[in-house]
Amino acid sequence: MAILDATLKLLETTPVQQISIESIAREAGVGKATIYRWWNSKAAVVIEAFLHTHVSHTPMPKGVGPREALMRHIHLLVEEYSGWSGRIVSQIMAEGQGDPDVLREFRERFWYGRRAVVREVVEDARRLGEFRSDLDTELQMDILYAPIYFRLLMRHLPLDKKFADAHCAAITQLLAPPEKEAGAAPARKRKVA
Repeated sequence: MAILDATLKLLETTPVQQISIESIAREAGVGKATIYRWWNSKAAVVIEAFLHTHVSHTPMPKGVGPREALMRHIHLLVEEYSGWSGRIVSQIMAEGQGDPDVLREFRERFWYGRRAVVREVVEDARRLGEFRSDLDTELQMDILYAPIYFRLLMRHLPLDKKFADAHCAAITQLLAPPEKEAGAAPARKRKVA
C-alpha cells in the first residue's frame, strides 16, 4: 500500500514518463527489490496505483436497468477523466504507443476486466430490448467509449457534463433497437450487489 500511495503522490506532480522505479522506491522508503518483488515494471506499478483509485470512482451502478446503468457509468467516467485520472490514463496510453509492454500491462490490468463488466451490462441491454441486437457487442462497447477516449487523448473539446449528456443521448438513439424489435422484452432492474 505504501508503494501505491507513493506512486500516486508522484503522479500528482510528475508525468508518467518521468517516473522511475528509483523515484517510487525513494518516495515509498523501500528498496527497488521490494517493488520488483510485487511488480515487474514501472508501468505495472503506475497502472495498479491508477486502478487503486479509478475503479472505485467509476462503478457500474446496480439496481437500475442496464441502459440506465451504462448512462450513469458514462457520466461518472467523463467526470473522472476530466481531472487527474484522465491525465494519468492518457499518459499511460501515450507511453504505451512507444512501449508495447506498457500497453499490454494496461490492457491486462485494467481494460480487459473493465470491458468484461461492461460486456455483461450491454448483453443485458440487448436481451431486454434496450439495445439493438443486430450490432456486434464489441462494436457497441466501442461506440460507448471511443468518443470519451478520443476527447481525452486529443483534448480538442472538453470532457464535461454537457458532453456526457449529449453522448448519452446519442448512444440511446444509435443503439436503440429498430421499432419492431423495441419492447421485445420488459426492462428489468439489475440486482443490487
